[in-house]
Amino acid sequence: MKDIFDKLAQNMGPLGQHSHEAHGYFTFPKLEGEIGPHMNFRGKKLLNWSLNNYLGLANHPEVREADAKAAQDFGLALPMGARMMSGNSNHHEQLERELSTFVQKEDTILCNFGYQAMVSAIDAMVDRHDVIVYDGESHACIIDGVRLHIGKRFVFKHNDVEDCEKQLQRATKLAEQTGGGILVITEGVFGMRGDQGKLKEIVALKEKYKFRLFVDDAHGCGTMGPNGGGSGEHQGCQDGIDVYFGTFAKSFALIGGYISSTKQIVTYLRYNMRSQIFAKSLPMPLVIGALKRIDLMRKHPEYREKLWEITRALQGGLVEAGFNIGDTSSPVTPVYLNGSIPEATNMVKDLRENYGIFCSMVTYPVIPKGMIILRLIPTAVHTHEDVKYTIESFSKIVDKLKRGEYVSDTLAKVQVDL
Repeated sequence: MKDIFDKLAQNMGPLGQHSHEAHGYFTFPKLEGEIGPHMNFRGKKLLNWSLNNYLGLANHPEVREADAKAAQDFGLALPMGARMMSGNSNHHEQLERELSTFVQKEDTILCNFGYQAMVSAIDAMVDRHDVIVYDGESHACIIDGVRLHIGKRFVFKHNDVEDCEKQLQRATKLAEQTGGGILVITEGVFGMRGDQGKLKEIVALKEKYKFRLFVDDAHGCGTMGPNGGGSGEHQGCQDGIDVYFGTFAKSFALIGGYISSTKQIVTYLRYNMRSQIFAKSLPMPLVIGALKRIDLMRKHPEYREKLWEITRALQGGLVEAGFNIGDTSSPVTPVYLNGSIPEATNMVKDLRENYGIFCSMVTYPVIPKGMIILRLIPTAVHTHEDVKYTIESFSKIVDKLKRGEYVSDTLAKVQVDL
């Protein structure tokens, strides 16, 4: 018999095995100072492309004032308890109404944390007779929710509508045998690649197959569509999305999430989502803060316009400079490079120490071996000067990468915080 602690210590996992070389620098870095395009990292001010503060609301003076006043008026404890038992308020219900209008759905349930809400909603909506069909590159919260499903599930190749239909055919045959239904799950914007889910094409499949569509639009809410209503609004198929999930962790620069659908389905979720029934309600300052943020989104479309102005400048400039940014059609901007994990760490260390740029590095096991992604998140508070300097700096470090200056057998040497 093994001791569980011994087993874990001997296999720290694909990322954990590097903790003694990476913690505090490549993993779990500490960005300090005011949230924005320039923040402090280890005593140096860096140009930051690694925050999902899409609309620049994190430090908006009206947002800071509303957050501070709500904390002063209510504290962080109120409401004390789960929503169903003692954690409801007029402010919670007002926010749900305003979110419903924002994403063009009948009703909305607030969720205390986005990740667990997605997991819990999937778990609540399907039983062993039902079949799930989902995109192969879905976010981890979707994957974890699907794992809880004790019935059958089929995965389709990323954004491959033909394969999605093939899996729907398999799911339909099985559901006819079990007497269950079919739930299709995908994303509005995929957070790693930046490409949009094929929502319009999947909705069109409803003409041939009977299913309900659940869309995680964490990166699309607030950024996509003429009114910021999300990827379905952008693609003109919001009505075809049966269950819509949005988060406060991106455009809202907050924490928490929400799920919007018909009144009947939202009522069902209120009484059946275990992560909401058995967990504390979203604290009042977060609710009032979200109300202020959605008000600013409605009144100031120029924030979203500025985000897209910077996005187009960054993505267009990278492509013009010869970089591969894949097929992104959202602000998420991946820069694809070839190299090993040690090369990636040496390159990122050079970027931070000598060029003053902080961006996320993605390597194996998140993506295939031999590939590196430098992931940039433009915001409405970045400038064209930020864009120009970044492209110039990237051109220099990629030249170094091609010349083999980052080749190494080990990760870049940094002082870790463990």
